[in-house]
Amino acid sequence: MTQQQIEAALTDLNAVADRGAPPDDKRLARKLVESGVITSYQAEQLQAGRTKLNLGPYIVTDWLGQGGMGQVFKAVHRMMRREVALKVLPQSKSTPEAISAFNREIRAQAQLDHPNLVRAYDAGHDGNVHFLVTEFVPGTDLRRWVRVQGHLSMAQAASVIAQAARGLAHAHERGLVHRDVKPGNILVTPDGRAKVSDLGLAGSQHDDGNDPRAGKIVGTADYLAPEQIRKPHEILPVSDVYALGCTLYYAVTGKVPFPGGTTRDKARRHCDETPWHPRRFNPEISDEFVDVIADMMAKDPRSRIQTAAEVAARLEPWARGGELLPAQQMDNSPWLRPPLPLGGEDTPAGSEEVESGSLGGSEGVPRGPGTGSQTLEGTEVAAAAPDETERMTSRARPLPPPILLDGTPSPTLKYVLVALAIAVPVAMLLGAVATLALLSWTK
Repeated sequence: MTQQQIEAALTDLNAVADRGAPPDDKRLARKLVESGVITSYQAEQLQAGRTKLNLGPYIVTDWLGQGGMGQVFKAVHRMMRREVALKVLPQSKSTPEAISAFNREIRAQAQLDHPNLVRAYDAGHDGNVHFLVTEFVPGTDLRRWVRVQGHLSMAQAASVIAQAARGLAHAHERGLVHRDVKPGNILVTPDGRAKVSDLGLAGSQHDDGNDPRAGKIVGTADYLAPEQIRKPHEILPVSDVYALGCTLYYAVTGKVPFPGGTTRDKARRHCDETPWHPRRFNPEISDEFVDVIADMMAKDPRSRIQTAAEVAARLEPWARGGELLPAQQMDNSPWLRPPLPLGGEDTPAGSEEVESGSLGGSEGVPRGPGTGSQTLEGTEVAAAAPDETERMTSRARPLPPPILLDGTPSPTLKYVLVALAIAVPVAMLLGAVATLALLSWTK
């Protein structure tokens, strides 16, 4: 912004000023935004007295959302004028361990180059603030899309998830496991293209002894594979397949597989229970499509679809039609947008990491429509459909049945009910006899 641009805006405001009253800061800021000189985010920050709006050669133009290790901003390169996303590690979290983990993410993302993965462009630091520069993906993430627009059709979901699977297959081929696949980490462009983002929790299939999260349960509670919970030291590509299956379930139902409860409850249910049949929430889903979801979410990793490439192949019959999500651009978050984490200012950040032995409840944090991640997906529960009471199973590889099937008692409960049916009348009869005897004795 130049002095000439400010003076031009003041001249325009003075020309229409009421009774010659000088324009105030708010009117000047609004005029500069209308003229395209600055963005509304920049105007907010300038009015708050914050004048540093750059990290190195990148000029920050907007806030996109909250990530597990910091915040994500939209920016433009000063010379190249290319729009990018900046993932920023704030000073308040810049411990040696956090910086090391952040650098691991940078190196992991630098290894990947695939149209269905968010590409890394650059990395660096401005003073004590470290940042990662990635491509800016217009549109929204899958979680926000479903929450605003409702669940996807089979063709739409197959298109998005198959694209994500191809991106994950590329990462797996290079020895990387995402470990935090979820709807919030799948970005969808206005023309329906999908890109997997946020490798902040990525781990190597080949243990190099430098992973600070080795042996810990990491990920998001609604999408944790059973083996991530039982054997967190093992880093397997099939764990991403399970999480992608949970994501596909969410895409076509609008519900997470195991809603409600604490993080510990969710972990137990991933290991021991079966989610409700998807047609309970979307009656248009075919049996064949349900089989794909079930095969992706098999409890035993050996019974699961083994590769992300196979997931893409299984979904191809539905994705082949090329039905994409309707073109749209989500509005930005209504939450107050924070400043750049400069000068020691604290920036709230949710934690994506769930450590073994400390499973507890967690909450999401306000976020925008772009890159970044969120700690916990929604846990809303829909009313049961009267004509669909079975749990999800696979004809090829049946999932273990739950103890109760939507109110139908298990064999154990049947025995208890029969025993009660016998015991209660007997107890009432004995009570009546005792009462009569007592009355006769008192006479």
